[in-house]
Amino acid sequence: MAGAIVYHAKTLCDQVDTLWRLLNRVSIPVAELTDTRNQNKATFSTESMARLYIYQMVHDFSQSELADRLANRPALLKGFGMPKPPTQQNISYAWSQFSEQTKVTLEAASRGILLEAHDQGLITDVLLPLQPSENDIEETEDQSTATRKYVHDHGSKVVELARRHGFAEFRSDRADNRVYEDEQILDLFANACLTQGSAHSEGEAGWFLDKNDFCDDSTFLRVIKQFSMSPGQELPKPFQEYSIGDVVAFTEEFRETLMESFDAATENILSTIRHEDPFDDRHVAAAIDFTHVPYHVWPWIDKDRQIPKADYPPMVSGYKGDGEIKHGYTFATITVVGNDVPIILGIEPVKECSAWEPEDAPAGSKADVVDRLLAIAQQYVDLDEVLLDRGFYSNDVYATIHDRGLVYMTPVPKYENDYESIAKIKSKDGVDAAVKHDVPFAINGELHHTAEFLYVPATDEEADGNYAVFVTNRDHVTPNEIRHVTNSYSRRWDIENQYKSVKAFLPKTSSKDYRVRLFGFTFAALLYNLWRLTDYLVKVGMGRDIRSPPVVTAKTFVRAIGKYLREGG
Repeated sequence: MAGAIVYHAKTLCDQVDTLWRLLNRVSIPVAELTDTRNQNKATFSTESMARLYIYQMVHDFSQSELADRLANRPALLKGFGMPKPPTQQNISYAWSQFSEQTKVTLEAASRGILLEAHDQGLITDVLLPLQPSENDIEETEDQSTATRKYVHDHGSKVVELARRHGFAEFRSDRADNRVYEDEQILDLFANACLTQGSAHSEGEAGWFLDKNDFCDDSTFLRVIKQFSMSPGQELPKPFQEYSIGDVVAFTEEFRETLMESFDAATENILSTIRHEDPFDDRHVAAAIDFTHVPYHVWPWIDKDRQIPKADYPPMVSGYKGDGEIKHGYTFATITVVGNDVPIILGIEPVKECSAWEPEDAPAGSKADVVDRLLAIAQQYVDLDEVLLDRGFYSNDVYATIHDRGLVYMTPVPKYENDYESIAKIKSKDGVDAAVKHDVPFAINGELHHTAEFLYVPATDEEADGNYAVFVTNRDHVTPNEIRHVTNSYSRRWDIENQYKSVKAFLPKTSSKDYRVRLFGFTFAALLYNLWRLTDYLVKVGMGRDIRSPPVVTAKTFVRAIGKYLREGG
């Protein structure tokens, strides 16, 4: 009978795109199974429990791990046809009432399904259970980590996956008689990212090593620009010679082309790790934030006389960093945070107003950026909450999130009435937090929705009034919920760590052409996702929790995977 289950699974492999959907649909011939429970009193049917056991054995979960997962993931219950989460005792009892032959059948079916899913290309061999030997693990003072050799050997399989499903989504649409294939160019760019090199350094390395698959830097940059352009699109003059309005319009076209590629690569990555939907937590949160990639050129010929440089890149804007005004390109991202795999789901280039530009220079709104990022993210995951920093404090931003049926939370700048509220808190013995209910938020002079202002002691001793203020559109936060709600905001720090890693992957360039800058950030974000994918898959093999500290650090990824890319390209 196990053979019949596996055969049906094989026929389904070309109809489903994930192992989880395969397990949902595979036929279980219940009449051939022996379950001695009283079926009139059993809460969970024989078919549900049999399917559950196959799922358990495919993923090598203990009964307690399985019970915890079912308690936290409603979608699993729906797939198994269960009215409520079974306890560990329910699982153990039902399993004890299956005959030995039934257990053998289900165990054989689980092994067969896993191997068939792999053979049919539904999952890669990186998802097959791995058992690292003692030699593959390095012990440090506070944790065990995988050796670089283990990461390289296992990670190279992930890179193969990336080359097929990540890199392949980026196309330059050049003529068929091209000398260098897109994959070769992308390998060179990956090398530049992983070593923080440049087009020039990669070209020089190819010349010095007499490598035929290394192109010169001008060819390299020309193809990189074409990755950002739609088929047949041409620019008759250098990009920096166009007006600000034209640059912004072109940038929208470049963004659409590149994001098509990035979104397809992201979907491939998510399909790879969605063998049991790692984003189906009870509460899924995402963080949205801006980051700046420095551009170390002054925008003024004479600032006192307000004379700007005519050829200054329009997408560069000023920002405050480390207490001083800096200049750089601005990008916004949305990233899953909290208890899920921290994958970047979407990227948006941002055009801000700058003092050296004409007053009528176009600029994007934060609300539009947030709306587009949420639209992308909600294609992949069922979001519940959005976390933002105080730079997004805006009625339009909050209205955009609220209209999507999502909860938002962000710190807010403190105003005079907030100091008054803080003073009232301090005047009450035994009270260190407070909530102001039903604060109105209006759009165009009309009430849009109400929100809650939360006042809690600040962790930063230098903070004004030693209190932090948060705003959220949750329904009526009670005083005993304040701490829990505000503490959950710390999950947003995932995105700060993300930016450090993405910037570590950025190659060097002095190009003023925004196509090069946009592609660079997009590809660095893809490498970040591949690092997270690598770490996730190694953790699967080692039986580690998804959100435990990285087994594969970014530094290890650069060393191990970078070497493979150079040799495999």
